[in-house]
Amino acid sequence: MKRVIISCTLAMAMGWSCGLLAQQADADDVDTIDAILAAVYAVISGDAGEVRDWNRFLSLFSEGATLSMVVQGDSGKFERLIMTPESYIERSGSSLERNGFHEVEFHRITEQFGQIAHAFSSYESRRTQSDREPFARGINSFQLMHDGERWWVVSIYWQSEAPDNMIPAKYGGS
Repeated sequence: MKRVIISCTLAMAMGWSCGLLAQQADADDVDTIDAILAAVYAVISGDAGEVRDWNRFLSLFSEGATLSMVVQGDSGKFERLIMTPESYIERSGSSLERNGFHEVEFHRITEQFGQIAHAFSSYESRRTQSDREPFARGINSFQLMHDGERWWVVSIYWQSEAPDNMIPAKYGGS
């Protein structure tokens, strides 16, 4: 605890915030890389009409975290649409709950150095768990940090698969 107080004091002196220390998460959701990725997928997934636990979702993210997707604009140029965890909920939450959405990881490559990790997590999306075919596939690029006590999602950056941009075999594609 003394180390946390000293770290927070140093961070504030440098103009950084210590808000991430105040967020509470279920320890089982954040104790390993596998657990935090599973928690992200679990909290956004559910059948139509099923309310998501958005407090659990928010507890997984560090302060200043982003969620970004690559989209192709009308001009054909690719762009990055950036959201905070809160704006992701505002933008997508009601649609996920209204239409049903199940995102399942089918392949992952994880790299770690010290307190940071990156996971390329290939996913399939379905409206119900029993749907035979996914309506979307793609790759989520998770950037994670371990603060000495738990893992935090720093960023999720994703791109959906397209006919001219299929998931490569090295990331679980066919």
